[in-house]
Amino acid sequence: MKEAAKSILKSIGLYHPLQSFYRGLIKDFTKLRYRVRYKKYKGEGYTCNFCNSTYSAFAPWYPAAADRAAIENNKVIAGYGEHILCPHCLSTARERLIRALMDTILAVDNKKILHLSPEEHIYTFIRARAHVVAADYIPGFYKNIAQSVQYADATHLAFNDNAFDMVLANHIMEHIPDDRTAMREIRRVLKPGGTAVLQVPFSTSIPATLEDIHISDPQKQSALFGQKDHVRIYQLNDYLQRLREAGFVVEYISYQTLAPLYRYAIQKGEGFISIKK
Repeated sequence: MKEAAKSILKSIGLYHPLQSFYRGLIKDFTKLRYRVRYKKYKGEGYTCNFCNSTYSAFAPWYPAAADRAAIENNKVIAGYGEHILCPHCLSTARERLIRALMDTILAVDNKKILHLSPEEHIYTFIRARAHVVAADYIPGFYKNIAQSVQYADATHLAFNDNAFDMVLANHIMEHIPDDRTAMREIRRVLKPGGTAVLQVPFSTSIPATLEDIHISDPQKQSALFGQKDHVRIYQLNDYLQRLREAGFVVEYISYQTLAPLYRYAIQKGEGFISIKK
């Protein structure tokens, strides 16, 4: 019955807008709950660089039971742990990292930016400062974030060569079977000297990237890769090499080097992958 209802809603174009609306409601309720629960932690400690709230503790976020074994056994830096969510606005650690770097090495003012799978807080921040094109393979999921979001397939982008100063595609490569083609496409649409933000979950503990590009079984994907729609867990050095093979100039900025940003409660162990055309 559930699948039949889903098929009907998809056929009339309502499934993804309704899902987006439902996610928005859940997020609003969660935000209210955390604001009440974490009121006692307000004060010095961590600062959210989106809403400027300060707390001695941010809210944790842990993987679902079905995803936990793959993430923990492979020691994946995947956005989970302590102090991940801002209790006031629900920004995530991975969003706050990118926002912090936009004050230094990721200049966005007056830039033309392609934002794939737009993350709410980052999109809202850059929209006021740059010309932003929001796009996704399933744009209906993002209508509550960007009303003008358009369709885009990262492996076949419908944009001219050298069209953008920056491409933001935070945590999407692990979803794409043909990631190498997506990397080349992103490089193609970047202007010379342009920047790509392509952070991914990764491990430094596995000898090689774990992947199955033909898999289409959510239960197996959770068990193998730590999320029901992932097709791989990247080994960090392998990921950097794939980016270089796509023609990018790549530098890994370690978590230790990012120590001045710890006050924003960034993800423990996550460095930044600097990617230039």
